[in-house]
Amino acid sequence: GTRARAMSTAVALRHARRCAKTLFARTAARANTAASQASIDAFMEKFDVAKTSPTMDRPSTPTTFASAPVEESAKGTADKLKLNFYLPHEVAHDEEEVDMVLVPATTGDFGILPGHVPTVSQLRPGVVSVHLNDKDVKKYFVSSGFAFVHADSTADICAIEAVPVEQLDGDAVRKGLAEHQAKFTNAKDDFEKANAQIGIDVCNAMVAALDAK
Repeated sequence: GTRARAMSTAVALRHARRCAKTLFARTAARANTAASQASIDAFMEKFDVAKTSPTMDRPSTPTTFASAPVEESAKGTADKLKLNFYLPHEVAHDEEEVDMVLVPATTGDFGILPGHVPTVSQLRPGVVSVHLNDKDVKKYFVSSGFAFVHADSTADICAIEAVPVEQLDGDAVRKGLAEHQAKFTNAKDDFEKANAQIGIDVCNAMVAALDAK
């Protein structure tokens, strides 16, 4: 019921925050490492000029004893996209290599291919299409969530709810659409009207997904 959906939403949002923190932490770490190394190089150049003996060794710094940072692959774009597709109750795809993923973002549908620029996008009700290869495509209807695309040709999709499109019941969907439209028409205040509109939007998206099968 409402409590279960609220719990599922909370779980998905917590995971989305963890994914976002990881993405931003990676970017910040790379930026900090580059800035720190530039500062050390500038100091060493001044030290070489000012040292009193030509045999004097350069001083050590904390980075001297640190392990080498892991660099992004410089071998070019990967052949496959590595996909993680998370739901509150299961993992639909766990580091699975795929050709492409199409996602319904609030800013418009877009495709994720290997080498895609890092992106964070909020999902709207619609279809996530996972292209495993040239012939096999798995389609999921998602209610909402987030998509995270990383620089290393990996992508994380965190959906609050997801159902294979072929499992959608067309009659039930259209019945639900009619019910939400009636609730919108008979709404007594803005709150009831907003709730009904959410139902209409989701049902319309499911109808579109069924029509596109």
